[in-house]
Amino acid sequence: MNEKDTLSGAIMVWTMRTGRDDLEAEYPDLSEDERISLMYEINGDYLDDERANLNVQLSQPILVVGDLGLWNGRRMGYKEIPSGNIRDCLYSDTDYSTWYVDRLGDLRCDAIHHDGTNHYLYRVYKDSASPSQIELL
Repeated sequence: MNEKDTLSGAIMVWTMRTGRDDLEAEYPDLSEDERISLMYEINGDYLDDERANLNVQLSQPILVVGDLGLWNGRRMGYKEIPSGNIRDCLYSDTDYSTWYVDRLGDLRCDAIHHDGTNHYLYRVYKDSASPSQIELL
């Protein structure tokens, strides 16, 4: 996490670590592509561990609001995580993702990919929200 993030009060949940120098020292005979593959494998294992740590069941599904960086510009989107489990927020199909809790206590993700960066905000429906209120969101 950089200084700006620390000063803004954000708390890092998980980010990909490259460990490039460590991998070069530990595996000098591997090609660059093999080291990159190993880096993704190691990070995947660490992310699985973090998912296990965040196995927290909420009472409602989770709403994900996305500000998407696409090849043809920025777009807004949303999806629902029906399980309502926080661990299920830690999935991404992008090249590099960082999950954090912002100064307001909201879980967020910045996900970098070949066309740009997606920014996600995770929220849970209030227990008092009716199905019709949820539908109108």
